[in-house]
Amino acid sequence: QAQLVESGGGLVQAGDSLRLSCVASGEAFNAMGWFRQAPGKEREFVAAISKSGLDTRYADFVLGRFTISKDNAKNTVFLQMNSLEPEDTAVYYCAGRSRPVWNEGTWRSRAQYNQWGQGTQVTVSS
Repeated sequence: QAQLVESGGGLVQAGDSLRLSCVASGEAFNAMGWFRQAPGKEREFVAAISKSGLDTRYADFVLGRFTISKDNAKNTVFLQMNSLEPEDTAVYYCAGRSRPVWNEGTWRSRAQYNQWGQGTQVTVSS
């Protein structure tokens, strides 16, 4: 049975960095993504990466600050977050998509991912 387990969240100050990790077991997903959900808000797309690691996508609000990467040998996806802002405070979720990516919209839609982790809290103080 497929499973995703996130780690790496915590409490940091504005301007600091964090690296989130997501270990996948039981399946080699065609795409993996990071989403986040702040209190009272919808879960939103942050970044995604293809199975090979050659294709990546980012939400506009993290461009230049966050980097998604993966280590296929360890079945792990990372989200390096730099220059963190209080607005980045949220629960961050790792997601996996079993089916191939068909079009651009597939990357960014949470409905296109069929496997989710339990989430890891990131809190950025000002």
